[in-house]
Amino acid sequence: MSHDLYLAARDAMAKAYAPYSKFPVGAALRTEDGRVFAGANIEVASYPEGWCAETTALGHYIMGGGGRITEIAVVAERMARCTPCGGCRQRLAEFTRPDTKLYLCDETGVVETVTMGDMLPYGFRGDMLK
Repeated sequence: MSHDLYLAARDAMAKAYAPYSKFPVGAALRTEDGRVFAGANIEVASYPEGWCAETTALGHYIMGGGGRITEIAVVAERMARCTPCGGCRQRLAEFTRPDTKLYLCDETGVVETVTMGDMLPYGFRGDMLK
């Protein structure tokens, strides 16, 4: 099922608004019930006040009712195996578990699969605040 998630991320990347960096990125996440939420990076002139593809996908996910995220795919036009930035790793960790699969992609599809725990082993989690 990872290839369809890659395709959703790639399709989102095609809609990126990246006139300054020329670095379009797409992300897609799947919930336990099979819903897919995708997003692209959006830049603004007050650089770096735009937002990342993962953040856009999370916005769609929240507005769509949330749920348990089981998989994430990230793809960038000019970089194979683009990983979420540090801020997005933390944002994603809020809604995932350490064993959530993260697919790192290139222009052909998934090239590496890691987990959120691999990407953010000591992430700050909401349950720490309780």
